[in-house]
Amino acid sequence: MTRVVPLLAVSRPWFWPVSWVPAYLGTVLAGREWFPARADLPRAAVALLVLGPLIWGAVLAQNDLHDLRSDLANPRKRDAPLVTGAVTPRRLRVWYRWIAAASLGTALFVGPLFVLGVAAVLVLGWAYSAPPLRLKTRPGWDVAVNALVVGVVSPAAGWSITRPPWEFPWQFGLIGLLFAAAMYTPTTVADLGPDSGAGDTTFAVRFGRRRAYRAGVGMWAAGLGVSLVCAYLDAVVPRSTFWPQVVTVPVLVVGYALLTRRPTLLSLAVLSVLFGVPTVGFALAYIG
Repeated sequence: MTRVVPLLAVSRPWFWPVSWVPAYLGTVLAGREWFPARADLPRAAVALLVLGPLIWGAVLAQNDLHDLRSDLANPRKRDAPLVTGAVTPRRLRVWYRWIAAASLGTALFVGPLFVLGVAAVLVLGWAYSAPPLRLKTRPGWDVAVNALVVGVVSPAAGWSITRPPWEFPWQFGLIGLLFAAAMYTPTTVADLGPDSGAGDTTFAVRFGRRRAYRAGVGMWAAGLGVSLVCAYLDAVVPRSTFWPQVVTVPVLVVGYALLTRRPTLLSLAVLSVLFGVPTVGFALAYIG
């Protein structure tokens, strides 16, 4: 237990749904059913294991290793195993190698293309956190990497369980990219103080709190706008959602603007719930 508990803490179980939800939507999109066909269920279960504890364990272990300086000054990270001393950097490096290898090996059960996707996410996770690239400190790249992985790669991974990944609809990927970028940008504002103190030039550190806020609102509104256009054209998003979207889009924009004005852990959690409104609405209409 002295190793299991810190290992779970490194993988942050509360982050697992961040990739599970878009992956599940990709599965729904591919099969027009709430659940995959019975023959695909074992592969779907393994995909959940990879996209949850394994991928997050590897990516966040890498992140913790290279963010220790800012994490020591970040109240949100005061319970992180590396900050508290529950694990050493050496042990965390060993864990990273084992978890990354387990991610790739387990992904083979889903399929070779799924392995390539997992490898790409591991490479992006390394590029985001580790020098010399350390894209976290390159304004714009920090947002783009997270938005690409969560908004495009995750739903495409869910889609690939039952259908070829090259058939994944680009419209859905664009909507996911914009929403994921809008969801990530406020986190750079929430960590503005610790990142600035550690010399990490994130999106919010480079452009400031106000511009980051405006960029987040703009990307959120753009995601809703693209979804509305897709509904009007009956392209991926069902046309039956057009008028409901016309009513709810202003409410969702105002809700985002209020919740991200001074982002906190609580407001970002509420924002995740708010994101569930268009997500559930899409799934209900698409299955129906």
